[in-house]
Amino acid sequence: MASSLYHLKFVYLLSFLSTFHLIATRSFSSVRPLCRGDERSYLLQFKDSFVINKSSSSEPRAYPKVASWTLEGNNNDCCSWDGVECDEFTGHVIGLDLNSSCLYGSLNSTSSLFHLVHLQRLNLADNHFKYSQIPSTVSKLSKLTHLDLSASAFASQIPLEVSQLSQLSSLNLSGNAYLELKKPSLRSLVENLTCLEKLDLREVEIISMVPNILANSSSLTSLGLRDCGLYGEFPVGIFKLPNLRVLDMRQNEGLTGHLPNFQWSNTLEIMNLAVTSFSGKLPTSIGKIGSLNTILIWGCNFSGFIPSSLGNLTRLNSLDLSFNTFEGRIPSSFGNLIQLSSLGLAGNKFTGPIPFELANLTQLTALSLVGNEFAGQIPSLIFNLTNLEFLALSSNYFSGTVEFDKFVKLKKLTALRLSYNQISLVESETSANRTFQKFVSLGLAQCNLSKFPDFLAKQDELELLDLHGNNIHGQVPEWVWNMSNESLKAVDLSDNFLTSLGQHPILLPWTDLAILDISSNNIQGSLPIPSSSTLQYHASNNSFIGKISELICNLSSLQVLDLSENNLSGPLPQCLHSFGDSLVVLDIRRNKLEGSIPQTWANGSKAMIIDFSQNKFQGWLPRSLAKCITLKALDLSNNQFNDTFPSWLGGLPNLKILILRSNKFYGPIKIHSVNYEFPNLQIVDLSYNSFTGMLPVELFQNSNSSRSDRAYHLSYIQVDSSFVMKYSYQNIIYRFKYSFSMMMTNKGVDTIYEKVQEIFTALDFSSNRFAGDIPVSIGNIKVLRLLNLSNNILTGQIPPTLGNLTELESLDLSQNKLVGEIPQQLTQLTFLESFNVSHNDLVGLIPQGKQFDTFQNSSFEGNSKLCGNPLSKKCKYYESLPHLPSTSEKSQDSGSILQFGWRTVMIGYGCGLLVGVTIGHIVIAKNPVWLMKTFGVRQPVPGRKV
Repeated sequence: MASSLYHLKFVYLLSFLSTFHLIATRSFSSVRPLCRGDERSYLLQFKDSFVINKSSSSEPRAYPKVASWTLEGNNNDCCSWDGVECDEFTGHVIGLDLNSSCLYGSLNSTSSLFHLVHLQRLNLADNHFKYSQIPSTVSKLSKLTHLDLSASAFASQIPLEVSQLSQLSSLNLSGNAYLELKKPSLRSLVENLTCLEKLDLREVEIISMVPNILANSSSLTSLGLRDCGLYGEFPVGIFKLPNLRVLDMRQNEGLTGHLPNFQWSNTLEIMNLAVTSFSGKLPTSIGKIGSLNTILIWGCNFSGFIPSSLGNLTRLNSLDLSFNTFEGRIPSSFGNLIQLSSLGLAGNKFTGPIPFELANLTQLTALSLVGNEFAGQIPSLIFNLTNLEFLALSSNYFSGTVEFDKFVKLKKLTALRLSYNQISLVESETSANRTFQKFVSLGLAQCNLSKFPDFLAKQDELELLDLHGNNIHGQVPEWVWNMSNESLKAVDLSDNFLTSLGQHPILLPWTDLAILDISSNNIQGSLPIPSSSTLQYHASNNSFIGKISELICNLSSLQVLDLSENNLSGPLPQCLHSFGDSLVVLDIRRNKLEGSIPQTWANGSKAMIIDFSQNKFQGWLPRSLAKCITLKALDLSNNQFNDTFPSWLGGLPNLKILILRSNKFYGPIKIHSVNYEFPNLQIVDLSYNSFTGMLPVELFQNSNSSRSDRAYHLSYIQVDSSFVMKYSYQNIIYRFKYSFSMMMTNKGVDTIYEKVQEIFTALDFSSNRFAGDIPVSIGNIKVLRLLNLSNNILTGQIPPTLGNLTELESLDLSQNKLVGEIPQQLTQLTFLESFNVSHNDLVGLIPQGKQFDTFQNSSFEGNSKLCGNPLSKKCKYYESLPHLPSTSEKSQDSGSILQFGWRTVMIGYGCGLLVGVTIGHIVIAKNPVWLMKTFGVRQPVPGRKV
């Protein structure tokens, strides 16, 4: 009995103790431990090392999380602070999430952050660390499993110590465009991080091949190496990684590769290879990757037909095959992709008909068929895609009359592109009184519109309006100036028949405008000024009159200003320096502007093309032009500048074109070649001025254009720029090409070059007062296409070295005082189409054969002692004997004599070969003194250069 009672008490005691333990445990776990005092101190020190700047974070909802880090009141527990995570048992800080916290300042190696050695997760993304380097002391955080420093303005080399964080499963350093990964290399970084599941290095400058070791990273689920400068063959084994779900290699243009045959189980969900050099065909086996929801391979080199198996990927949400060379028809199996919301097929060679099965894609919100070979009527199935928000059919061969009201039935449609087809867009008579959806983007270029569509009057959310190349005549309606005033970013009314802008305000009311193009109309009146936000303003080829308003100087971000071919007058605004370092193209040619050019340019100028030609500018050139170190082309022709040659431009490393034609420049041209002046000059036009002295061939002695090994490619001297326009529906990359145009005299005719090839090299020193000999060294400019030295006071002989100019197409030496014979070496110029040596004092036989058989009498007239074809005057034997040696012949010593001797042999051929040989032998061996006296040939003196 006692024993039994004891046992009962013991069981009761155990039950009591167990219950107590459970209650105690629950109580203990419900009370989180306070943070460690030393770690709280480290956090406060970290906070104090930065300032709060809201512009340091791009996220609209960003806020300073560290604002809650304070000891005031009862807030001394750092584990309760915003962004701080503590271990629930030990109280150590194990997580720090300061993403988008508006932090601004440098992060250095002594930061208290690196004393938080228990950290497992660290997120400092979307802050601004003043382009400081990632500190090497990051290696102290050896327990880190997640590190996110993305988009936080870090710079310089990623330290090797990052690779020592061996427990990392997620590493994100993306969005830091000034970060580098070279030493250590990408291979060195990843070979130690064997636990990596997610690696994101987008925009980090790596510039290497993709290491094969990544194909062994079996734990990888996400690999992001977008825009890293990668090149070479992409390891095909990466496609075989067993857990890979996201592959983003976009925008590595040097990266080559192909898609393998997918014969294994694959988990890939997102494949982004856009803007790479991947090529080949899409394998039929791609239809086996049923997990794919996104395929982005636009801007590659893929080709061939689209496999119908692509229609098996029923989970696809986004498919973009744009800008490849795919051909054939769209597979009807695309009708199976019922979850597809975005379909891009632009910029290929697809033909019709468009399969009716696409009508099944009722979830489609974005459809782009731009730039293909679709023809016929716009298919009616498109009007069944009722969820469409974006529809782009531009640059095809669609034809017929299209009623705008059909597109209005797509109630969600806000972006419509119909430009550059063969359609006629018509608007119903009642559209002016109807209520339409709010359009954001309308591309209606070359749609045979005869007037501004009336429905535009009620549009107040438009961001892009393109009416280029229609048949719109007369005055712009008044309501246009009240249309979408706060939203319009791009307006193109160019190439119509507009004559007036109506009662427009001088300062246009579109407050957020970036691009305005009203060029190629016949608009009269004063020049309108767009808003200060404008990046590009094109108003060329109109009839604008009067002065350029000073308001134009408010355009502080302007990149392109083209006011050419108008009737603008008066001086330039003195405030042009307000453009700062943004202006890339300034073209105001063919106006009536006058006065002096303001001292506009400052250090940091980005100007590449400046064209002041065909105005009435006077005075000296602004010396501040020497600060435009990016300048490619400068055209000052047909003005009244009165100055000496601008040798102070010689330090511009990129200057290729210098045109001073038809001004009042004067004096000798002095070039100091030791300072490497004009290193890239290839076109110089100094014609119709008053330059004196010797020909300035030194302009080309340092120039890369004189190198015969120069790469020949069919590109043009132009400005290539791009910028991203952020619209509400998408971001659009605008790629802008502005080709330099000029006028030069070629083959005796003033020729307008709408584009100038990079390989075109020309010298025009005509119509000046240059004197002396033509330098022998001009023959070193072997890529020269045009040489015009006419109408000067040049003397001496035509140097035979001109025969080295094997690319020469036009040679004009007329109206000088040149003497001697036309060198036989010029017959080597097989590309020569125009040749003029008229009105000189040349003598002897005109060279025969090859191109010389094509020249007319006019090429040689005014030289009374020239004879032979094409002139009617025939050469006599004695007339051809007095041969005056050229400068090059004098420098070749005995070789010159031998050359003369064999010339005598050839002359003697008509009298018999034996006589000819004898005469030649006598001239060489028996009477060298007579040779020297008669023909000016000097005998070589030992040890002396003659």
